[in-house]
Amino acid sequence: MTQDIPAPQTQEADFLVVTGMSGAGRSTAANVLEDQGWYVVDNLPPELIPSLADLAARQRDERGTEVRIAAVVDVRARLFTGELRDGLRMLREMGWRPQLMFLDATDEALVRRFESVRRPHPLQGDGRLLDGIQAERRTLGDLRAEATVVIDTSGLNVHQLGRKLTPIVGTSSGPSLRLAVMSFGFKYGVPLDADFVFDMRFLPNPFWVPELRSLTGVDAPVADYVMSQEGAGSFVDRVVGVMEPVTGGYRREGRRYATLAVGCTGGKHRSVAVAEALSRRLRGDDVETFVVHRDLGRE
Repeated sequence: MTQDIPAPQTQEADFLVVTGMSGAGRSTAANVLEDQGWYVVDNLPPELIPSLADLAARQRDERGTEVRIAAVVDVRARLFTGELRDGLRMLREMGWRPQLMFLDATDEALVRRFESVRRPHPLQGDGRLLDGIQAERRTLGDLRAEATVVIDTSGLNVHQLGRKLTPIVGTSSGPSLRLAVMSFGFKYGVPLDADFVFDMRFLPNPFWVPELRSLTGVDAPVADYVMSQEGAGSFVDRVVGVMEPVTGGYRREGRRYATLAVGCTGGKHRSVAVAEALSRRLRGDDVETFVVHRDLGRE
């Protein structure tokens, strides 16, 4: 049957499967995708993915325009992992170029979110909330490793997650690599989705300068202070040099998104200033950068 289904000819990803931990932000991702012009189907059973692709191909042929499809699937589907793998395989056989996005968060963040809405976890049963979360994490472990993009939503509110997702799921025209430069505070934990992590705690902390304490790394006095410290400029230069062959390799391998994280103690001063500097330096004709200050404002 699959050979009779018209296949899209686009070379970009045109079918996005969004999954991940319950409570990690799948509904927010669906809203962002809709805003970016994707046709989104929520809570789709994985076995229906090929049927959705068939419908989308016929819609494309009737309208004469490309159709970008997103399917949001979760662990409540029976035989979830195997059926999802089969669905992705069938999409490739049909000529689509699917990508798998996995949304994750720490157990602590997920517990906090479920408790705030007073809803049980779908796998909790008669056990504790944490039991359901850990059961789901075991179920999805291998699938997470296979994902094209993994996003840690632990320290992000709905609006921050939306801003982070937009450059990833937006139009496919323009730069071939989108690089998120994220600042964070080590006391809040290292981001789960970071591909590269750098530590800014080797620089003097502006927190101990009275006139800078209440400011942040996006303010010019703090940024000037941080970047004037011994080693700050050479650090940025060397990171830019290290990332040059990496970004080139990512583009050749077809990887469209990566996260570079820089941390300091609280994610307020040093990491913020350096993240801004790195974002400016790493931006190029074929690399789009955007900054996410994960922990700014948490204190």
